[in-house]
Amino acid sequence: MAGLIKKYFPKSKIIFLGRTYTKDVIALSEHVDEFLNYDELEKLDKKNQKLLLREVHADVIIHVFPKKRIAFLARSVVPLRVGTTNRLYHWLTCNKLIRLSRKNSYLHESQLNLKLLDFLKINTEVPLKEIYNYYGFNKVPALDPVYTSLIDKNKFNVILHPKSKGSAKEWGLENFSKLIDLLNVQKYQVFISGTAEDGKLMQDFLHAFPRVINLTGKLSLQQFIAFIAECDSLVAASTGPLHIAAALNKKAIGLFSTKRPIHPGRWMPLGKDAHYVVFDENCERCFNNEDCDCIRKINPQQVVDLIEQHGEF
Repeated sequence: MAGLIKKYFPKSKIIFLGRTYTKDVIALSEHVDEFLNYDELEKLDKKNQKLLLREVHADVIIHVFPKKRIAFLARSVVPLRVGTTNRLYHWLTCNKLIRLSRKNSYLHESQLNLKLLDFLKINTEVPLKEIYNYYGFNKVPALDPVYTSLIDKNKFNVILHPKSKGSAKEWGLENFSKLIDLLNVQKYQVFISGTAEDGKLMQDFLHAFPRVINLTGKLSLQQFIAFIAECDSLVAASTGPLHIAAALNKKAIGLFSTKRPIHPGRWMPLGKDAHYVVFDENCERCFNNEDCDCIRKINPQQVVDLIEQHGEF
């Protein structure tokens, strides 16, 4: 969204209001001029919250990830307030409403977000294959030499991110184990990423593969982003690291269920070398919105085949 706004309004100033955990990701984009921390805003009383918003001198607020509190707070502070018609409180707090329903849409999440810019009278119909051009992720932090030394320049460096912290259906450690076995040790350097908690849950899995370098719980988000930027590929379910890798134009391979609304049509990674894999595009259980683990039936060889479409080492 920021990239598209800058395309048509290059002199505009874009401020991102977000949670603390999003700050390092937002800092990657050359299109975002300032970060306003929602967690810090929450700590203030209502009077000082309004004062802080007023000091930003925003002309427009676009409620991309709607928060009722923010909508009411901005009502008396920001002149133009953009929301959607399907949020009742937006009828009370916004003066520009966009007809947008995510629940039954076949559009990708990024395309749905761009629809919120229709009020600018610009072309928001951006093809999926072109959206990555608007990320502007050109401000990648430097990687600490301690971690740079782990990367083998003579091999294809692959990050495997098995866990999702409940945000997505998981492929399973058994499948990741098979994938590691299929990756030639002479050609591939394999890393396992995740939180410290993930590492504890995967102890037996990690101990079973001495060739693999365990990164779980060892890197800050900023350094993890820098590490992804230095590697060649990342394999994961529909998680933040998958989308970061895609945005950094790495070979990002997403493992998906076809169940709505977590299907790849909504959440596939978007990038120059981004891919997704499902077991069955027409899975009946997923189509009927039943509980389904068809993602675990994805053949690890399919993932290897995608990884190996990278040319010479």
